[in-house]
Amino acid sequence: MQHIYHYSWIIPFFTLPVPILIGAGLLLFPATTKKLRRMWAFPSVLLLSIVMLFSTILSIQQINSSSIYQYVWSWTINNDFSLEFGHLIDPLSSILSILITTVGVIVLIYSDNYMSHDQSYLRFFVYMSFFNTSMLGLVTSSNLIQIYVFWELVGMCSYLLIGFWFTRPLASNACQKAFVTNRVGDFGLLLGILGLYWITGSFEFRDLFEISNNLIYKNEVHFLFLTLCSFLLFSGAIAKSAQFPLHVWLPDAMEGPTPISALIHAATMVAAGIFLVARLLPLFVVIPYIMNLIALIGIITVLLGATLALAQKDIKRSLAYSTMSQLGYMMLALGMGSYRAALFHLITHAYSKALLFLGSGSIIHSMEAIVGYSPDKSQNMVFMGGLRKHVPITKTAFLLATLSLCGIPPLACFWSKDEILNDSWLYSPIFAIIACSTAGLTAFYMFRVYLLTFEGHLNLYFQNYSGKKNSAFYSISLWGKEGSKILKKKIPLLSLLTITNNEKTSFFLNKIYKIDGTVRNMTRPSITINHFFTKNIFPYPPEADNTMLFPMLVLVLFTLFIGAIGIPFNQEGTNLDILSKLLTPSLNLLHQNENNSFDWYEFITNAIFSVIITFFGIFIASSFYKPLYSSLQNLNLLNSFAKKRGRWDKIIGAIYDWSYNRGYIDVFYAIFFIKGIRRLAELNHFFDRRVIDGIINGVGVMSFFIGEGIKYVGGGRISSYLLLYLSYVLILLLFFFFCSLL
Repeated sequence: MQHIYHYSWIIPFFTLPVPILIGAGLLLFPATTKKLRRMWAFPSVLLLSIVMLFSTILSIQQINSSSIYQYVWSWTINNDFSLEFGHLIDPLSSILSILITTVGVIVLIYSDNYMSHDQSYLRFFVYMSFFNTSMLGLVTSSNLIQIYVFWELVGMCSYLLIGFWFTRPLASNACQKAFVTNRVGDFGLLLGILGLYWITGSFEFRDLFEISNNLIYKNEVHFLFLTLCSFLLFSGAIAKSAQFPLHVWLPDAMEGPTPISALIHAATMVAAGIFLVARLLPLFVVIPYIMNLIALIGIITVLLGATLALAQKDIKRSLAYSTMSQLGYMMLALGMGSYRAALFHLITHAYSKALLFLGSGSIIHSMEAIVGYSPDKSQNMVFMGGLRKHVPITKTAFLLATLSLCGIPPLACFWSKDEILNDSWLYSPIFAIIACSTAGLTAFYMFRVYLLTFEGHLNLYFQNYSGKKNSAFYSISLWGKEGSKILKKKIPLLSLLTITNNEKTSFFLNKIYKIDGTVRNMTRPSITINHFFTKNIFPYPPEADNTMLFPMLVLVLFTLFIGAIGIPFNQEGTNLDILSKLLTPSLNLLHQNENNSFDWYEFITNAIFSVIITFFGIFIASSFYKPLYSSLQNLNLLNSFAKKRGRWDKIIGAIYDWSYNRGYIDVFYAIFFIKGIRRLAELNHFFDRRVIDGIINGVGVMSFFIGEGIKYVGGGRISSYLLLYLSYVLILLLFFFFCSLL
């Protein structure tokens, strides 16, 4: 099957005809193309499915032969300079190709129904197909210049997709923010590529690694300059994978449609930064400062992402910060040299996070059937209480993905995250403590999302769908409204996220609210809406259609079983697994031994510890949120907790404000960079207008006044002019005479 490699160049270009044909159709036959718009989903899915099958065959070939295939052709030749383009098929590109295509196919199938109501349906599939093409081209690139070309194409596609609904100010601002933030990292990446070419004289990866290692070994290169170039290369990954401090674009990217969020956060844009660091790891591994920096940035991002997810009320933003934290785990693993663990977690996290985002899209889709198109309500977890009875399939899928991301065995992320935690204990106990603590935070904020969304909570602010006023009850789910009757027994209640946009955020509210225990037995009003251009009546949020549920069920299977590729098995006295066999050439390149034995006792011991931390986080989340949706038999618990709130109010309030306000990092950037640059621009403008222009204009004004003065000196007598001339000459002669004496 070696001949199959000769056709691997089609991987990034096989899906390209779809956007070309759609664009040509819109240009030549716009009415017909728009009328038949739903048919374009089929070729998009079909072509990407063929690429997925082809990538899978290549991966099987990789496992059987453990080989690397590269084909290049010259693009530009000038004297000693030669720019070559080509494709590289190795374990890293094979794994990423399968990941991109599988998630891409699932998201495209899901999008066909999710975006069916949108008038820009065709434009969506053009962007998505080109996005997949760009990412596939990135992972199969054979040199740094080619990577940079596709790197920028991925950034362009993300700009278009995040700002897909560009008529909304929030969406247009979000795509601009993502574009500008990524330009910072991309500029550093370009400088690093040029600096590395100046040192090595090559853009090809294998030549680059060998030459740089030889130069370091022979001490023929300035180590500080090589470290600087490596850091600039890493800065591109910092921006693209939303690592601290260039992570600020990631939560705002949620303004795009939910399928876009699933694709960006699972297998495309944010995975590009992890891919770049993994691709360049043979260079970074010989520079200890860079490896330590990668690990440091990773652990900071792990903790920061988890803390910022604690108090978000938008379901997609909570998942976005979760992605940021998990990407930090991958970057930490790469910084520690755990190449296999990082790629393993990239795979398991991609399928679990794609399931979470598609599940959130299903929830939003169902909520919009009730509240209409209103992101402030359809994506706000404050309005989502008690959905588990009405969307049971979505609830089950979301719960499994949540358990996986928390690290509950035997789900996918358990195997990969625990491997990273085990390696962190060997690297640095401090990093290990932070990573394990963040695992507990992950369990807390993920179950917070699940409980607020499906199990319900004391929702004190909601929509009055029945159109009536002065109802006599307070709701503990989505379907009621604030009432007027006051119970005789007033209790202070814990309310963690029942806030409005104009209300000060706090963990605890000092107000006293009223509850009627019969609210669960109230008959919910029916809502009449226009759905799929037909009038339907929904008494509660409907479950998503089958074309949206099917991709979620496929991702459930991945979430349940994809972790098996990293479970070691015994072969001829050696513990191996499918992932290690696939990564054998890469592990050899990184001077690692793929035949290392696996210590099951140590793994199980550490796993028990991490699972205990995870269950502790789940317990804390349930303790905070369980009383809010349980029956009213827990009034004593609420009273006792509320009496003790003053003890923790300041601490928890500060944590909440830190999390809800995004760690004040956006505020700092707004003050220091935006306002600072504007002040600097105003200062430059003042200096240019008043100083530079002032000098030039001053010379002109002085010339005018001197001319005016001389005009009145002249009397028309030549003798007077000669006397004045001779006087000037005499003065100059005397001046030079005295200067010569000195």
